[in-house]
Amino acid sequence: MPAALPASVLDLAPVLPVVVVDDAADAVPLARALVAGGLPAIEVTLRTPAALESIRAIAGAVPDAVVGAGTVLTPGQVAESVAAGARFLVSPGWTDVLLEAMRGSGVPFLPGVSTATEVVALLERGVREMKFFPAQAAGGTAYLRSLAGPLPQVRFCPTGGIGPDTAPDYLALPNVGCVGGSWMLPADAVAARDWGRVELLAREAARLTAGVR
Repeated sequence: MPAALPASVLDLAPVLPVVVVDDAADAVPLARALVAGGLPAIEVTLRTPAALESIRAIAGAVPDAVVGAGTVLTPGQVAESVAAGARFLVSPGWTDVLLEAMRGSGVPFLPGVSTATEVVALLERGVREMKFFPAQAAGGTAYLRSLAGPLPQVRFCPTGGIGPDTAPDYLALPNVGCVGGSWMLPADAVAARDWGRVELLAREAARLTAGVR
């Protein structure tokens, strides 16, 4: 049986690994390492030709993982991702067309924002959970802290430039549900297929988060 899917993407895990898979053969061992390390939610970005095949493989072979699709840009990608087994969707930005496709997909989704105007526009459309991207470049914790006062009903998953040193600062904010990052997936470890190191880094990320929640 696959892992249960909560109503909110932000409740999947405090740290959401953002994964770029170049070789679909790596998808299942990589996902198993992340799950073993305590990070069951996995966002596979649609940046490579192997992405959809990787989502399909993880969905079929790693029942304790909750795999989603990231860098979703079009309604076509929404449909392809869900058909491949994606159980949540994440976009770096949004349009009304993309938003309606994600809303109609039947799975939780996080449209991306980087300004207060975009946040208010999504609130008008009934969306209260969003990705804040690119987090560090768009103002970081100071910006999100400023939004918490006038917009307390919104929760965010900040992603972009976040690492183990800055993740606790984001997670301490009242309007942050989880953070996205890839620091537990260093390129050299993935290239060497050193899944033991990935598991260790995932475990450290999970412990780091547990200490600040």
